[in-house]
Amino acid sequence: MAREMKRISKTAGLVPGTLVHVGRKRTEKVRITVIDYDENQYHEDTVDDVRKCFPYSGTDSVTWINIDGVHDLDIIRDLGAEFKIHPLILEDIVNTAQRPKMEDMGGYIFIVLKMLYQDDKSAKKINVEQVSLILGGNYVISFQEEEGDLFEPVRDRIRNNKGRVRKSGTDYLAYSLLDAIIDGYFSILEGFGDQVEELEEELSSDPKPEILQVIHGLKRSNIFLRRSVWPLREIINGLLRGESGLIKKQTMLYFRDIYDHTIQVVDTIEATRDMVSGMLDVYLSSVSNKMNEVMKVLTIFAAIFIPLTFIAGIYGMNFNPQASPFNMPELDWRYGYFFALGLMAAVGLAMLLYFRRKKWF
Repeated sequence: MAREMKRISKTAGLVPGTLVHVGRKRTEKVRITVIDYDENQYHEDTVDDVRKCFPYSGTDSVTWINIDGVHDLDIIRDLGAEFKIHPLILEDIVNTAQRPKMEDMGGYIFIVLKMLYQDDKSAKKINVEQVSLILGGNYVISFQEEEGDLFEPVRDRIRNNKGRVRKSGTDYLAYSLLDAIIDGYFSILEGFGDQVEELEEELSSDPKPEILQVIHGLKRSNIFLRRSVWPLREIINGLLRGESGLIKKQTMLYFRDIYDHTIQVVDTIEATRDMVSGMLDVYLSSVSNKMNEVMKVLTIFAAIFIPLTFIAGIYGMNFNPQASPFNMPELDWRYGYFFALGLMAAVGLAMLLYFRRKKWF
């Protein structure tokens, strides 16, 4: 939270629409790729100058421009000027701390969402990247923080002319990109669910103190997932209920499908949150049960030794039979020592059998 507030504070006091990159500092070169296609032709290119994308703005074919890197403000500014993107939208694109949202600007639709994927070095670590989409009449522009994404299956369908993507317009392309991101959520949740199940088994068998830190880590991850996914319902619902002519009626069916997927993802996150929240109670109960077992054993030993201590105390009194008015024959008895030991053993065994019969252990 403090990190996000620090990011937001970078734009405080500036004129609305001022382009300031908010996010991790990057110096790598921005990668720009263009895919232009229709049902009969396909062209893909990687350009070194954003101005080479401008001729595609007036074509009848579908153009997908993908920008890997939003830290180069000149590229964002030039692209916005060519495609007439509002300065406030450009400001949101370069601010990677944005909350997922959707805005219908009339001539285009602006969508911000989070793309989640597992870290290459650690399967338990979740990386997040902000993705901004601009859906226009004949173009889709996607902005990503860095190279590498979940869109390769979409590119393969375009290259090989599989499915409906080459036969449909920009609205179906935008649906395909959203669907790829949402499908990535399922793989993240699957791995997250496996961690929760493993932790549950460990909690029931051996609740170590280190597990408490793992539980808090899972709670933070779940909160992070919820904040990233929860606004998606509003985004998809806004696309379904909007009256924009950019989304055709026949494509609405596909957006309803990813809306159902979004609800499923949200429900899974909510269920996982309840499980993680209950893990702390399970941990405390497990520790308490383990302590109770220890106390039960100690109590049984203490209960057994109470009468034995009593017997030993009686025969340990230093009475002088000649000086005492009371006669304790066991003190002069030849087998008194063995009798006392046998009596202690018999009492202890009898108490053990009694506890066992009562099922106290």
